[in-house]
Amino acid sequence: MSILEVQHIEKHFGATQVLTDISFSLEKGQALSIIGSSGSGKTTLLRCLNFLEKPNRGTIAVNGEVLFDAADPATQIEGEIRKKRLHFGLVFQNFNLFPQYTALQNVTLARELLAKERGGETREAIQEAGRALLAQMGLADRADHYPHQLSGGQQQRVAIARALALQPDILCFDEPTSALDPELTGEVLRVIRSLAEKRTTMIIVTHEMAFARDVADQVIFMDGGVIVEQGDPRQVIDHPREERTRRFLAHYAEK
Repeated sequence: MSILEVQHIEKHFGATQVLTDISFSLEKGQALSIIGSSGSGKTTLLRCLNFLEKPNRGTIAVNGEVLFDAADPATQIEGEIRKKRLHFGLVFQNFNLFPQYTALQNVTLARELLAKERGGETREAIQEAGRALLAQMGLADRADHYPHQLSGGQQQRVAIARALALQPDILCFDEPTSALDPELTGEVLRVIRSLAEKRTTMIIVTHEMAFARDVADQVIFMDGGVIVEQGDPRQVIDHPREERTRRFLAHYAEK
């Protein structure tokens, strides 16, 4: 059974249709890369998966459980949606760290709040897990540093640790290197590559074509709010079947 099943998702803002009939599935341990030009609907799709936007049509299921059905108001109760967000970890483009908190505090805050609400974990255990995640990101010696004391690459690695802290079923990245200088991009991509090697289930929106081809198990190319082509990365990126895919990749290669 797929860990994620997305069926017929549509989203519009007023009269503007942003997503049209989006359907795909993802197996546990797979990495999916979503590519496409700006405005193609990639970020909106991630926001729908994280319930930051409400689709106008379609269903989202994780581990066989329908978390969202646009036709069923019972799946859209706000209190329940907050719980359902825990299935997805989201790493934003621009870090979104709390400037008043240290790296460790940024990583552990959500888990500590959840523990207060639900019980079951001590603060000491959460802190220990947070330090282990920072060590995994190569930031063991930066736990007590504030965001302004960290490079952009280090801040994004803290953001990845924060997303992992709640142990989501699926980790989502929205252009995780777009806010970084070229010399810092590599350190973030190396972390994501190591997560893929550990079979972390991931959805990665990216413009890094070589990275998508080498790391992802499948690639989706979006254009104009629809899935134009999807399949094996080397087929989609190296030998695309669709003219729109070929045009996009040719334009990207010219940059």
